[in-house]
Amino acid sequence: MIKEFRDFIAKGNVMDMAVGIIIGAAFTAIVTSMVNDLLQPVLGLATGGTDFSSYYLALNGNDYPTLQAARDAGAPVFAYGSFITAVINFLIIAFVVFLLVKGVNRIKETAMRKQVAEDSAAGPSTEALLAEIRDLLAVQRTG
Repeated sequence: MIKEFRDFIAKGNVMDMAVGIIIGAAFTAIVTSMVNDLLQPVLGLATGGTDFSSYYLALNGNDYPTLQAARDAGAPVFAYGSFITAVINFLIIAFVVFLLVKGVNRIKETAMRKQVAEDSAAGPSTEALLAEIRDLLAVQRTG
């Protein structure tokens, strides 16, 4: 059983997955900071500092000063403001992830174009030249 576990851990895809999870956690911290520290304050200015999460409707008909007070009293609440906040946060996070992925893809494309340019500037590889010579010799023999 220990050997099977060691073989399982040693497989490349498990290690790739572990690296992906670690990078994903670090990426989450970046996205969270960007949303909370950079975009939310700007959005707060644009909406006049409105906190949608405090909007609710007490379904028992009573009035409560805050959503938390209604929940503490055990009142059934329709917390539509929390839903609006969650949707706004999702849209912001999705947009930030889109921008970050777009930036990473642009960097990858630039690196690939540079590599292709370097490869083509260096001329054909030794293998390609040998294959071309072989093909030319084959044509001369049959011709």
